[in-house]
Amino acid sequence: MATKLWALACIGHESHGNLSPRPHYPSMPKYPKGVSGEESSVELGPEAKAVFSVIGMTCSACAGSVEKAVKRLPGIREAVVDVLNNKAHVLFYPSFVNAENIRETIEDVGFEATLIEDEVNDRSTQVCRIRINGMTCTSCSSTIESALQAIHGVQKARVALATEEAEVHYDPKIVSSSQLLETIEYTGFEAILISSGEDISKIELKVDGVRTDHSMRIVQESLQALPGVQNTNIFPELNKISLSYKPDMTGPRTFINVIDSTGSRRFKGSIYPEGGRRETHRSEEIKQYYRSFLWSLIFTIPVFLTSMVFMYIPGIKHGFDSKVVNMLSVGMLLRWVLSTPVQFIIGQRFYIGSYKALRHGSANMDVLIALGTNAAYFYSVYSVLRAATSKDFKGTDFFETSAMLISFILLGKYLEVLAKGKTSEAIAKLMDLAPETAILLTLDGEGNVVSEEEIDSRLIQKSDVIKIIPGAKVASDGFVVWGQSHVNESMITGEARPVAKRKGDTVIGGTLNENGVLHIKATRVGSESALSQIVRLVESAQLAKAPVQKFADRISKYFVPLVIILSFSTWLAWFLSGKFHGYPESWIPSSMDSFELALQFGISVMVIACPCALGLATPTAVMVGTGVGASQGVLIKGGQALESAHKVNCIVFDKTGTLTLGKPLVVNTRLFKNMVLGEFYELIAATEVNSEHPLAKAIVEYGKKFREDEENPAWPEARDFVSITGHGVKAIVRNKEIIVGNKNLMLDHNIAIPVDAEEILVEAEGMAQTGILVSIDGEVAGVLAISDPLKPGAEEAISILKSMKIKSIMVTGDNWGTAKSIAKEVGIETVIAEAKPEQKAEKVKELQASGYKVAMVGDGINDSPALVAADVGMAIGAGTDIAIEAADIVLMKSNLEDVITAIDLSRRTFFHIRLNYIWALGYNLLGIPIAAGVLFPSTRFRLPPWIAGAAMAASSVSVVCCSLLLKYYKRPKKLENLEIRGIMIE
Repeated sequence: MATKLWALACIGHESHGNLSPRPHYPSMPKYPKGVSGEESSVELGPEAKAVFSVIGMTCSACAGSVEKAVKRLPGIREAVVDVLNNKAHVLFYPSFVNAENIRETIEDVGFEATLIEDEVNDRSTQVCRIRINGMTCTSCSSTIESALQAIHGVQKARVALATEEAEVHYDPKIVSSSQLLETIEYTGFEAILISSGEDISKIELKVDGVRTDHSMRIVQESLQALPGVQNTNIFPELNKISLSYKPDMTGPRTFINVIDSTGSRRFKGSIYPEGGRRETHRSEEIKQYYRSFLWSLIFTIPVFLTSMVFMYIPGIKHGFDSKVVNMLSVGMLLRWVLSTPVQFIIGQRFYIGSYKALRHGSANMDVLIALGTNAAYFYSVYSVLRAATSKDFKGTDFFETSAMLISFILLGKYLEVLAKGKTSEAIAKLMDLAPETAILLTLDGEGNVVSEEEIDSRLIQKSDVIKIIPGAKVASDGFVVWGQSHVNESMITGEARPVAKRKGDTVIGGTLNENGVLHIKATRVGSESALSQIVRLVESAQLAKAPVQKFADRISKYFVPLVIILSFSTWLAWFLSGKFHGYPESWIPSSMDSFELALQFGISVMVIACPCALGLATPTAVMVGTGVGASQGVLIKGGQALESAHKVNCIVFDKTGTLTLGKPLVVNTRLFKNMVLGEFYELIAATEVNSEHPLAKAIVEYGKKFREDEENPAWPEARDFVSITGHGVKAIVRNKEIIVGNKNLMLDHNIAIPVDAEEILVEAEGMAQTGILVSIDGEVAGVLAISDPLKPGAEEAISILKSMKIKSIMVTGDNWGTAKSIAKEVGIETVIAEAKPEQKAEKVKELQASGYKVAMVGDGINDSPALVAADVGMAIGAGTDIAIEAADIVLMKSNLEDVITAIDLSRRTFFHIRLNYIWALGYNLLGIPIAAGVLFPSTRFRLPPWIAGAAMAASSVSVVCCSLLLKYYKRPKKLENLEIRGIMIE
């Protein structure tokens, strides 16, 4: 991780004494233990799973109370309560909480809980992602979600209408991914498996030159024999072979070499062309709707002209009014012929969709369209047949209504799919960051370059050395082994300034090399890369529903049946009013009778109602919001995190690494002997180079400035090196006794401390600095002040949060003196110091009990209990380590401004969600009464069904377009000014 939280303590044989406890920089996360200040190393480590039998739950409210209580515990990753089976499934980190604590918590809520031993530590849960074609509204997604949840072995299922994908957590011992696909297809939708979650690394290869199935099996056996290959599947008809493998042991380049060398070299291997991805499906869907709309126009325009335009042109009107049989005119017959293909061929998708929905006891938008268009079409057919068999029938047909309705709805769906495609552009842009090719270097035994070869970047394997030329994209995550340059990482982390890279520095795949040649060693490839992790996180976030969406889901259950009832009631009311002369006959248009007028009102009500707009209100805004966040280095884990973040009114900050840089620096040196500063640092650096303590490293790093070779300075030999626990170190350097440590260490060695030195130590503590004394041959020669400086812009960031009416609190494990000094410097009034990780979590809970919506900002490891307990956990400075489980929002940079960006973006996103709901609800609440004819008695205004259909289509498009406005999100101007000042300071 880019930034680690440093517990301030003196530990181990490398420790130094000082007036204020000094920062400790562990390689593993440390958690304070006990009052004495001792620490123990606790890895966040692997998670454990516990399943409890919970007796006494009667409803979802009971389940909710248990789930809420368990989630409040530190170290809980996920808790799901199954009220039907009386079970609670809990994923947790044993470092912070154990199964017994969880069981007691459930019992405290008021239920009897028993740990089911057989199911403990069962980590066989897999996550698969499935693309679903054919969903039109939230009713569809709810039906699929319910069907998946009902399968034994499925723990959690999420279906997103906007992305047209499902994410299913399941136990592969009980249910398979193919059974999940079958279930979705049984509900009436097409299901395509994107990933089964079974393998970390999976690849599909194309084998050219294969003529028989036997040849394909030979290739399969050759690949299966390779170490690290776990599973292979062949598809002879496609010349395709699918492999799952361990990337540490083998890789795609090895597979292709094996294929090329098999069968007398007549086979040729390559990576199978990627297909079936979301973008491919989306573009196909767009083309499909576009084609359908064009075909419908070809038939609908003549229908429209014959019924709406030509009737006003005398000569043409006479021709169309000519009778064919009895009262059947040429115009009626022509409209019937032209509208029939639109109704049954072009519009068949609506019949199929409504049949599938009704078969499973639900109703969706397709049902409304099918009912509305069928009512218009079949009444028109009745009119045609009556006219053909009667010599005095004077009925009217509505063929233009059904044809134009379908045309406008197809136009609306085309525009909607086009707009929805733009909501997922963030993922497409991220995926496009990876370069297509890379330059692979071959090195000899001494590390010299022997040859270079251009390869497909997907063929890069771990430990490959890759050459990155100026202007090229970095092909893989790794570290620099040769060269130096500046790399633009803005596309991944959002960091505006190019970052200097030299030997040993890490690089991120997809970033842009600017001005120098770099040789990098690949460390994370394929699905392990930072780019892949970000894409997966954003995709998962776009699947996660915001709690506010439950409102739309509840409405959608009753929406379509209610509209059908309203439509029928409208028709009945107008029909009976006309039958019993409830309104003047002058209200009836000359071309209609009372039944036809009533039918027009009924159809208009049915087709104007739009459940789609409600269903798209939340997910489209969440998709765009999370995508925009990802482009700025703010990774938001779904709608829940967005919804919680926009309500935050209190932020708890950790100090070290969050408000401060988290990197100790020597900020002041005071000598009490006449000697050169370079010589002074040579002696103490030679002593401290033997210590692993972070403060020792800070001294050595500072001492390098006085050496000619800053990279690898040669320090004098230090003999008789001793580390005095909790005090400091001593050694003999150049026949001089060097002691570096705190005041107590000096007194223990009977070394007098000058008054000036005492004053400097007191002054250092007041400035939140660590004071270190240095003695040479029994005499104090100097004092060092080491500080962990504030991050640039920390004070301004806290000030901006105050202006946003957000309370800032600092909670730290550091001592009170340092904590108060830092808090005063940044402008934080409330401080809690000397707090252990579990005490930080307790403070978060106290604030929540006081009515605050709390966000915790920390590094994601030492702060895990508090991050989990908070309403929103923000892990700051994550760098490429973006898979931080405890955090709801991951900030890739170490800038405090991103905390403000995350909250401001969530507020803006929810503003758009509210706008979407106001529009979607307002449209239906206004549109349905107007379509029902409430304005007709006073204004004679009537909404024809085809216009009502156009309005319905426009409502969905307008909701998606409102969400798309988020793409133009700009950070608050105060932050822009702050960033400019930061650049000037640097």
